[in-house]
Amino acid sequence: MTPFGQRMRDMRRDRKVTQKEMARAIGVSAAYLSALESGRRGRPTWALIQKIIGYFNIIWDDAEDLIRLAERSHPKVVIDTGGLSPAATELANLLASRIASLSEEEMEGLAERLRGPTPR
Repeated sequence: MTPFGQRMRDMRRDRKVTQKEMARAIGVSAAYLSALESGRRGRPTWALIQKIIGYFNIIWDDAEDLIRLAERSHPKVVIDTGGLSPAATELANLLASRIASLSEEEMEGLAERLRGPTPR
């Protein structure tokens, strides 16, 4: 499951809406919505994100957060380290080979470090 898929599923369940109901309202199939929630489909399009924001009547800050989650939710990431340093290539390969063995806490710690300081 992707971060975007998890958030969308949580919003839908909090509002007690089925996938079928939501899919019909935003103009996609229930199968596509299920695949998007479970991470079997990549990032949604900008237009679909806007439909989801409208469907749930999401306020501005929460909408920006949902857009950021969508940007970070491609389930099959490719990292091109061509032209970068050997250290960059090693880092990409280490992450690819070891991500499945990291704990949730370790992954969150790495993600926080890579995100950098929170803007004020």
